[in-house]
Amino acid sequence: MKYIDEFRDGTLAQQLAQAIAREADPARCYHLMEFCGGHTHAISRYGLADLLPPNVCMVHGPGCPVCVLPIGRIDSAIELAREHGAMVCTYADTMRVPASDGLSLLKVKAQGADVRMLYSCADTLTLAQKHPDRQVVFFAIGFETTTPPTAVILKQAKKLGLKNFSVFCNHVLTPPAITHLLTLAEASAEGARLDGFIGPAHVSTVIGSAAYEPFAARFRKPVVIAGFEPLDVMQAILMLIRQLNDERAEVENEFTRAVTSGGNAKAKALMAETFVLRDSFEWRGLGEMPKSALQIHPDYREFDAEARFGLTYRKVPDHKACQCGAILRGIKAPRDCKVFGTACTPDNPLGSCMVSSEGACAAHYTYGRFRDATRGMAREVNA
Repeated sequence: MKYIDEFRDGTLAQQLAQAIAREADPARCYHLMEFCGGHTHAISRYGLADLLPPNVCMVHGPGCPVCVLPIGRIDSAIELAREHGAMVCTYADTMRVPASDGLSLLKVKAQGADVRMLYSCADTLTLAQKHPDRQVVFFAIGFETTTPPTAVILKQAKKLGLKNFSVFCNHVLTPPAITHLLTLAEASAEGARLDGFIGPAHVSTVIGSAAYEPFAARFRKPVVIAGFEPLDVMQAILMLIRQLNDERAEVENEFTRAVTSGGNAKAKALMAETFVLRDSFEWRGLGEMPKSALQIHPDYREFDAEARFGLTYRKVPDHKACQCGAILRGIKAPRDCKVFGTACTPDNPLGSCMVSSEGACAAHYTYGRFRDATRGMAREVNA
């Protein structure tokens, strides 16, 4: 299949592995963060860490939209369904994220609340038109990849004049999160040691490679945007090692078949029309971050569920045994969590990292990587 099979060639993977081993300086250790959960799953699924020399350490990042949702945001969605009687619609993984009191959207659905899983956010408009007597709320999550579709339905709802439709907006932004991680690494022991980043693929198709240039220059950390196939990731690792060896800190684009410097101008214009920056937003594991998330533009306030229902956000601490926060910051690996694979499994998750199809814990559990030796993985992140 075009753009798939040729990026899964085992012979080429071995050649890239040999090049990485050849060019990685044995006198140093390379700590490279794959920001996106899609890359984390590719590394686990294809066993890419096994192809790397011991001094190339992959660090898991917070680029999983379900994982970074704090418990308080799930609680607010549950409030919409249970206390306000709204029909709450969202994507599949969000349904299973643990909330307060052992609840989740899936559990309150089983108790009788009207919570619906959708494949497309556009389906919420259809539901609002079919049920004019019900308040229909789209629980919107995701990075810049899923934000344009939400922008589209906001514009369509306004055009249709829907009075029973609103969006509970939880869209977050990639560059501020990377900047925050680097600030932590620079300023305190809470941060992971990071030498470079594998930049997210789908996000970058929207925001473009130029969006990473400010923090690459400020923190002197290279970024290589990569696709999700195994050869994409291996090539990106080689490119990062070459930059570090040359003492360069540039933004390079391995994923040229989909990503441009400026990104998708139409998608960015839609986002600018329908959203504005929040002053601050809580991320699971990373805490409050300024200018790191979006809220609905004042011109579309009539479709803002937080304003319509008077939602008040309340911070809720994570489960005491759960290490999702440390994993999302890159300072721990899933196997460092005492409940990983025992009390916490995909069937019975204690934290969001075990829920999402992009979560680091789910990747390690699904592909059995937690049984591997510690070589080349994130446990040595502060070595």
